[in-house]
Parts: sequence; C-alpha cells; structure tokens
Amino acid sequence: MVGTGFAVQSAVAAQSESIAATEALTAAANLDIEQLGSHAGILEARAVKEANDTIVAASDTLAAAQGKADATALATSVAALGNYRLLAPERVFELADLTQAHVAPVQAAVAEVDRVAAEQAAAAAAAAAAAAAAAAEAAEEQAAPTPTSRPSGPSNPSGAQAIARDLMASSYGWGDDQFGCLVSLWDRESGWNVYASNSSSGAYGIPQALPGSKMGSAGADWQTNAATQITWGLGYIAGRYGTPCGAWDHSESAGWY
Repeated sequence: MVGTGFAVQSAVAAQSESIAATEALTAAANLDIEQLGSHAGILEARAVKEANDTIVAASDTLAAAQGKADATALATSVAALGNYRLLAPERVFELADLTQAHVAPVQAAVAEVDRVAAEQAAAAAAAAAAAAAAAAEAAEEQAAPTPTSRPSGPSNPSGAQAIARDLMASSYGWGDDQFGCLVSLWDRESGWNVYASNSSSGAYGIPQALPGSKMGSAGADWQTNAATQITWGLGYIAGRYGTPCGAWDHSESAGWY
C-alpha cells in the first residue's frame, strides 16, 4: 500500500509540474503577442506621420512649381503616398523616401526660374529708369530756351566801340565772340550814344544805366565820358549776366537786360 501511495503522489506531483509548465508557456506566448501588437501599432503610427509630413512638404513644392517646372514625377509619388492607410508601413516609408527625392530637383528648377525672372525684372526696371531719365532730359532740353544766334561785331571798331573792345579784353579777357553780343546789345539800348536818355524810365548813357547816376561809381564824368560809362556797363554785365552774350540772350528773351 505504501508503495502504491507513493506512486500516486509522484504522479500527481508530475502532473502539477506539467500544468505549471503549460501555464508558464501560455503566459509567455500571450506576452509576446501583446508586445508584437504594440510594436506594430508604433510602426503604423510612424508611417502615418511620415506620410502626412511628406505630403504637406511636397504639396507646397507642387504649388510653387505651377507654371514654372515639370513636377509630374513628384505629383505621381504624392498621389501614391496619399493611399498610405491602405499600404504596409514599409511601403509607406519607401514612397515617402521616393517623394522626398523628387522634391529637391523640383525646388531647384523653381529656384532657377525665379532667379531668371528676378534678373529679367531688374533689367526691365533699369531699362525703364534709363528711358524715363532720357525722356526727362529730352523734355528739359526741349523746355529750355534755345539760344539765339550770336551776333558778330565790326572787325575794325572805332570810337566808343573800340574803347569797349579794349576794356573788355584787358579787364575780363572777353574776345571777339563776346564783343559782337556787346555791340548788338548797346546798339539796341542806346545806339552807343553817350548822351542817350530815356524820358520814360530815366535810363542814361551807352549802357542805359537806371538811374544814370549809378555810373558815378566809375567816374565823376559819367555823363559825358564814354570810357567811364563803358567801364561801369561792363562791370554791371559781368556781375549780373556773366558775359555780354549772357546779357544779350536775356535781352532777346525778355526785351531788356
């Protein structure tokens, strides 16, 4: 009996160990399945994020490429990647890499088009500015009074005119070109008459000083001496008009000097 009881106990113990081992294996198998499911979920989540990020970036590039660059390959890969929820994560990652590879050349092509357009716009702006400046200059030249033809003086002057030619050369360095303007100017004003008097204005003498007494600064004999009147008149012209021809041009346009 004793021997039989021991055998039964041994069998029970063996069976218990077998059951414990089976339960342990079952628990281990269940743990692996849970871990595998968790890993698959993480991988799928990464694939979704990768797909969305890639599509957003690629869509911006596609929008920028409109009318500027050929983005057919990029558009095709974006369309394929748009089905990411139907694809295995590994395929999603492949398509994301492919899409990103297509982005760079499209961006480079767009940048080149933009660079050329910017250069062309700058060149057009410069041309427009130059044209505007030329037009403004032409308008200014057109608006400016056209200088009248300059008169010439006598080659062998005498009297007051001879005095004037000598004084203007020695005191101001003016030559025959200025002498012609002076002769015509004072011909118009007084006819080179020392005693010429304007009853309306009171102007007097060869240069028609107004009043005549101004010429007293050149000499007390301003009423009768041609050299005194001419000296004062040349100083007046130099101070106000620069040269006799400057005074002549003003007289031509305004009627007085």
